[in-house]
Amino acid sequence: MEIINYYTSERQPSWPRLRTRERSHVKAQAVVLKRRTVSVKDMFFTVRAALFSFAVTVCSLIRYAWMIPAVCAAVAIPVLISNLIDYSQSFAKVVDFEADSAVSYEYLNAAMSSFALDSVYYDRDGNILSSDGTIAVSSVTIKEPVTYQTYTVRAGDTISGISKKFGLSNISTLIAVNNISNVRSLRSGQKLRIPSYDGLVHVVTAGETLGSVAKKFNATVEDILDVNNLATETLQAGMSLFIPGARLDSETLQRAMGELFVYPIKASWRLSSRFGYRIDPIKNTPSSHTGIDLSCPEGTKIYSAMSGTVAYTGFSSVYGNYVIVKHHDGYQTLYAHMSKIIAKKGEKVTQDTVIGLVGSTGYSTGNHLHFSVYKNGKLVDPLTVLK
Repeated sequence: MEIINYYTSERQPSWPRLRTRERSHVKAQAVVLKRRTVSVKDMFFTVRAALFSFAVTVCSLIRYAWMIPAVCAAVAIPVLISNLIDYSQSFAKVVDFEADSAVSYEYLNAAMSSFALDSVYYDRDGNILSSDGTIAVSSVTIKEPVTYQTYTVRAGDTISGISKKFGLSNISTLIAVNNISNVRSLRSGQKLRIPSYDGLVHVVTAGETLGSVAKKFNATVEDILDVNNLATETLQAGMSLFIPGARLDSETLQRAMGELFVYPIKASWRLSSRFGYRIDPIKNTPSSHTGIDLSCPEGTKIYSAMSGTVAYTGFSSVYGNYVIVKHHDGYQTLYAHMSKIIAKKGEKVTQDTVIGLVGSTGYSTGNHLHFSVYKNGKLVDPLTVLK
């Protein structure tokens, strides 16, 4: 009889399989460990290569550092030389006088006086001028007490036109009586107090007497008493007195009229020629200079000397590239010899508006701005209105 061991026969076949699994597991662990070892090694070499590249870059920068100031000098030196050339040209650059220059000069002067101007003029002291240019005189006798009426400003009104309409002979009367700081701020619909004759309003301060007030304004005590309907010469601080015939001083009047021009060059410049008689810098003969010359490098910005409207832009053999700006109350300004015109005809400009660049075009001896001022078509010395 044959005996069979079931336990042995069942377990024996599993031993080889267990050994195979164990060997497979050990091999897998070895592969993983090998992979991890290779990854750390690769990382080490990568870091070392990066550090080497950084060191090479730093060495290269140190070796070629001298090129940085060399490049800066290569850029700065030509700019410096160009500026020096521009400055030197502002002193000497003869331009041939063309045959038709005199004709252009007369033409431009005629154009300056052909603008549409206010129909009522006044002089620098504020006196209203008649159509023939004479000073208008008030026909009112200063003996009656001053009276006031109210006027509403209309579109198109001017301070000189309103003054003449009510028989006043000086524009400072309306300015002073209404405490107008800037005539250009007047607007349609605004109400003005109109006195019956010319004069100023004075507010009495402590310690003033009628005699001292009369002396201050070059008036008589009798006139002050009459126009203010005073029964006694005793004054009180804070009292308002109308001073007949008194007027604003020239500077206060100009400030109120907005007639204080500013220099059209804000950069550094030198006055190379004044208004009036001079020796022609090219022909070396006596001549009359129509403005002032502000010498400065080519390309310097030119600004409008006062707010206004660009009336003309163009080229003349005398003035080269030029711009003419029309201002209020008959003023015009001319800016000549520009290298470039920026403003456009009809453009509204202010004292902060760039209208062109300095140059030496036309009849010129070098880079500069020729600046002229006209009042009612007649030349005015710019230095008398510039502040």
